[in-house]
Amino acid sequence: MTSPIAVGATAPDFALKDQNGQDFSLAQFRGAKNVVLVFYPFAFSGICTGELCEIRDDLGGFVGDDVQVLAVSCDHMFSQRAWADKEGYFFPLLSDYWPHGGVAQQYGVFNEQAGAALRGTFLIDTEGVVRWSLVNEIGTARDFTGYHEALAGLRA
Repeated sequence: MTSPIAVGATAPDFALKDQNGQDFSLAQFRGAKNVVLVFYPFAFSGICTGELCEIRDDLGGFVGDDVQVLAVSCDHMFSQRAWADKEGYFFPLLSDYWPHGGVAQQYGVFNEQAGAALRGTFLIDTEGVVRWSLVNEIGTARDFTGYHEALAGLRA
């Protein structure tokens, strides 16, 4: 596993499908919206469900006219759709299924042994630069407090 991409670095572009088969790329938000990129290990797992429910339930604190949430895991698109339907997630859940973990690898958050992404969170500004990040191991839930502070700093 490589080190996570550093704050101040240009975020690697990607193109992935969401739970509905719609294409999303980081480049489509360039110049228009900041992006909070949330990598998670496994759909239907307890910690991941709690974290994405926190985003769902406090969506106004995570997104707005100037911010887009993109959640990414190595699960297949159809697993993502079943999970989104069950939990009521209406933001994009992107499938990094094939090449398996390719985007997570670019961001330095792919755990080869688990075959899954770590809990990596990256706040990317409208110019495509990483402005804040937090990376936790698979079994450790993340604290979004720092994200809210970093987003407030971008908006100031």
